[in-house]
Amino acid sequence: MDVPLWLALLVAGWLGIKLIRPPCWLVTVILLGGYLVAGSFLGPAIGALLK
Repeated sequence: MDVPLWLALLVAGWLGIKLIRPPCWLVTVILLGGYLVAGSFLGPAIGALLK
């Protein structure tokens, strides 16, 4: 199943806020950082490590 990256980030952020209750700025920084890393040259390297 192919899930768009923006949808996965949205769900991860929503779950993080509901379950852990961190500050909203921290969730935003983590999600934005993950999105930027996924689109950079590090994305394939991290994907290979996770598989």
